[in-house]
Amino acid sequence: MAKLRSLSITSPIVFALPFKSEWAQVPIDLDAPFSSGAWDDAGTLKFSRGFVLAKNDARFLYLALDVVEDTGNDTGTNDYFWLTFDVNRDRAITSNSDVNYALYPGQPNKLGKQKYLGPGRWTGLLPDTSMSEVRQEFGSSMNASGSHRIWKFKIDLSEINVAISWPLSTPYTYFGFRVKSSSSGFTTDFPGNFYKDFTKLRQLVLSRKPAIPSKDLGPLIGSVGMIPTTKINSSGRATTDPGYFVPAQNAAFGGTLNLIGNRTKIQNLWDAGRKKYQVHITPPGGTAQKLISNWSNYRWNGSTYILETFGPSSLGFYELPDPSKDYSIDDLLIQFPTTALLPGLYSVNVVFYKRVGFVDLPDLTASQTIELYIDNHLPEVNIESIKHGKTEVSACAIETIGNAPDGINFRITAFDPQGNLLGVSFYATYGAGQSAAIFSESYEPSKGNWQGFSNQLIPASGNWRPPQSCAYSFIVSATARTTNGYGYIGRVSNHRNLTLLLG
Repeated sequence: MAKLRSLSITSPIVFALPFKSEWAQVPIDLDAPFSSGAWDDAGTLKFSRGFVLAKNDARFLYLALDVVEDTGNDTGTNDYFWLTFDVNRDRAITSNSDVNYALYPGQPNKLGKQKYLGPGRWTGLLPDTSMSEVRQEFGSSMNASGSHRIWKFKIDLSEINVAISWPLSTPYTYFGFRVKSSSSGFTTDFPGNFYKDFTKLRQLVLSRKPAIPSKDLGPLIGSVGMIPTTKINSSGRATTDPGYFVPAQNAAFGGTLNLIGNRTKIQNLWDAGRKKYQVHITPPGGTAQKLISNWSNYRWNGSTYILETFGPSSLGFYELPDPSKDYSIDDLLIQFPTTALLPGLYSVNVVFYKRVGFVDLPDLTASQTIELYIDNHLPEVNIESIKHGKTEVSACAIETIGNAPDGINFRITAFDPQGNLLGVSFYATYGAGQSAAIFSESYEPSKGNWQGFSNQLIPASGNWRPPQSCAYSFIVSATARTTNGYGYIGRVSNHRNLTLLLG
């Protein structure tokens, strides 16, 4: 990892407003030339030595440092960068949490990662398990025709604790960086001294507005979150195409849901003066009632995001926002929590109204009903028993295991009565961060509405033997096959501890 140098020229903050990333319609290939078009329409921020460009998709942040003033094609890693992220977004350095990326010594296209220990202090290089990447390039760009240094990054969003699945706010992070040029003779920090003071980091707002193929959008309610309503079947469960950035396999819905309008239809309704609508919900076996909810949405005003609130009138009418304005969630018709609803199949209807004389009448050409199976219950998980031979081993016991094939066996439960189970994992942790997999099972379409199992013997035959004498924590966890339209939600676990000695 590159070390601090004595020369430091800090870059002034040109403006302290948020920096916006734009959506990458296709993943960016870092090996492709910078001028190949992949970075066109990226969010752009100027700093004293060049430009920062940003795009993102559901998995990665694509960031480029176009250092137009670094015109010396130095070899090796004498030219280097630091790239810092405030992982918990508290504008303060948090030891063993916040991340700094830099080059591996002598390897100009290998990204290293370390954690902050304090201002200007870091851990050593962490094990190379990152999905993030870097490539350097020396050539021209849209910002300068002469050849210069360009750093291109692909940062795994999970490593910087960002997800486009945040349903209630705009996804963002705080970042800062350093670029060093040997031949051009500068070391530039942006913002100045960012690695000692996180209050100076720049906010980077990520996009979560990919273009859902128009053929997949519903006629009025285009999507629930980022799941097209055409991918929701009559049982109210969603299945997205393989490779789609929001995975869903026969998934129920839960959490807070965003019903998003079909952009073309919404624009046409706005142009026709149809700006008033109602939303109704029909519970299982019940009658339709007005769905009343209040929510907030962030609107970009040209320099920053401002929060606007929305809600119904006393008669239950919502007003359509101007579709030409840039919201964090464009074309949002309603956002409503489902946690208080009992599991089951619900009908949700949106209908727009037209003014006839002094009366608002429903416009049947601007109405759609969708079915949603809502389930916020978590699966039941339990370790029913742990046995050594025929003897039950109680929690916190110290048990001696004889020679092979002696060992222990388990009975576990992972059960979801509504049939919305996604996966089960049973494993043991021990020692210093070590773990041992014992059993796992995942959903596949042939399982239908998978409920899981109760009191299942693990392993099915024989015994499980511990890898060493140690204190063990046995953990069974299950995930729900429930989505909020941006990703799966709902995980539950249970554990039991005991000490096993190999005799």
